[in-house]
Amino acid sequence: MGKQGSPKSPRPCSLSFDAPTEKLQNGDPYLGRRVFGGDYNWDKAILEKGFKNGSAKHGAYKGVYAGKRHIWWLRRHIKSIIFTFMLTGFLYLLDSLMFSLFDPAFHKNSPTPTKSYAPKERRAAYDGQEKSPVMYSRLLHMASVSLAERELEQKESKFWKETFPQASMWKPCADLKVKRAAKLNNHSGFILVSANGGLNQQRVAVCNAVAVASLLNATLVIPKFLYSNVWKDPSQFRDIYQEETFMNILKDDINIVKELPSHLKSIDLEAIGSLVTDADLSKEATPDEYIKNIFPILLRNRIVHFLGFGNRLGFDPLPSDLQKLRCKCNFHALKFVPKIQKTGSLLVKRMRKYETARSMLDKQLLGNFIPNVASREHVSIASSSKYLALHLRFEIDMVAYSMCDFGGGENETRELQAYREEHFPLVLERLKKRKPVSPLELRKMGRCPLTPEEAALVLAALGFNRGTYIYLAGSQIYGGTSRMSPITNLYPNLVTKEDLLSPGELAPFRNFSSQLAALDFIACAASDVFAMTDSGSQLSSLVSGFRIYYGGGNAPNVRPSKKRLAAILQENSTIRWHSFEYRIRKMIEEGQRVHIRSSGRSIYRQPRCNDCMCKHQ
Repeated sequence: MGKQGSPKSPRPCSLSFDAPTEKLQNGDPYLGRRVFGGDYNWDKAILEKGFKNGSAKHGAYKGVYAGKRHIWWLRRHIKSIIFTFMLTGFLYLLDSLMFSLFDPAFHKNSPTPTKSYAPKERRAAYDGQEKSPVMYSRLLHMASVSLAERELEQKESKFWKETFPQASMWKPCADLKVKRAAKLNNHSGFILVSANGGLNQQRVAVCNAVAVASLLNATLVIPKFLYSNVWKDPSQFRDIYQEETFMNILKDDINIVKELPSHLKSIDLEAIGSLVTDADLSKEATPDEYIKNIFPILLRNRIVHFLGFGNRLGFDPLPSDLQKLRCKCNFHALKFVPKIQKTGSLLVKRMRKYETARSMLDKQLLGNFIPNVASREHVSIASSSKYLALHLRFEIDMVAYSMCDFGGGENETRELQAYREEHFPLVLERLKKRKPVSPLELRKMGRCPLTPEEAALVLAALGFNRGTYIYLAGSQIYGGTSRMSPITNLYPNLVTKEDLLSPGELAPFRNFSSQLAALDFIACAASDVFAMTDSGSQLSSLVSGFRIYYGGGNAPNVRPSKKRLAAILQENSTIRWHSFEYRIRKMIEEGQRVHIRSSGRSIYRQPRCNDCMCKHQ
């Protein structure tokens, strides 16, 4: 059974797969790879020939001559017959073995894995629990058999490529200059922004702040990032993004300064009424609300401080120049600092076993840390590896908040309830006033986060073979390694940044969760396929939008519908694998259709619109 190696290994990418490993071309550490079922290359032509010859000659003669002929035929084809029986027996044993791996009884009695995906402070609690359940053992068994057949037949999934060629018609163009109604030197005052949340929430806040500064004709001070008790990261803008690049790219659109003028630094902003919190603005506020409520404060005090500044600027209705400016900020102005780009390039190179840029995506993400191929050089990338990035949103906060049941019994119920009482007391109070919704109904409504087991079933149904290299964004999966076992059994080449990077390479990022998230952003955005289990999360939203914007129609995203998937999985005890495959593939293909962004939808996630991209015939 494939498993991940310890991140403390002296080799950056040493994985403890129970099989031979394959070394990267560039001399980087190993990515483990085990060939499913051994190195058996069955010769179908020989098997077919044996059967055909046998059926043609059997019963041709009668009597003694016929008996001798039959004996002669058996002697001639004895090797083929024995080989056929051996093959049948091997497949039967393989089928039984894979069923036992996904049998809940097997997991109940299996030894405790050595590595946990759970946060360290909760590992002790997980180890004392019952083993995490396998909810769809029958489907997992069929998935394992299907993957074995694909391995023997050497089939490749069609989902490595975009399903619809129309995706290549859309090109980036948010950086084109637009005419402004007001002059930059006639600004109305200064805007301060203190953004909360993690990396991706803060990124959205910065882009929204740029649009608001333009709307109010104000000078923007480089945004500050609030320290969060959840994220516990003191990183500021300059620790994550290139300040000078940010200012230079947007200099023709808005005034940006690094600090307030000295005469404004000592002002008590709350006392003069210039402190604006999220409570003072509507969620997804319109430009009219800013003009009516914020602009007078700015004119009176020459300064406004937005404290928190979450999702406080709507996507529609919004003037075209402001919409374009938000796109320009997100896709062009926010570039990671060299420290993050350099380490991100290591992740990408080690996953691919290839050190040269493949696309515009690579250059935008990694800058000079991934060189271009010179036009005169004919460097083949045939030997490089494709990889799939998976954002598995199954951390304990998401699991607890969902109020869903994941089959973990009383221990799981008690732990999740305790977490809710500690972290979501207001949510519990609100729920007391409403009619309770059962976990089964929540699942039918698509409200439950996908488990690693469900993610594995989706990938198997899409035809990604067992040898697929998978980069897992984040690693604090609720339930630990036992919860991850269904996906690691099917896909042993699953790794995290902790597996790919040495302790020394990771050291500069320790205790900086936003910078670690930036590494995940790079590895996911640069992948050949990006699969998400929760399209509503900020990381999934921003990464998928980034891939649409710079992917050139060659960066597919896999986005399951949780509601449709729940309906399919309800039939897990009766559905046939071919039917399961068909319905999953149809669901994903429909989610990959090329649409222009509809009103109200996030422009960061769906940039295909005239304010952000240009369509070429």
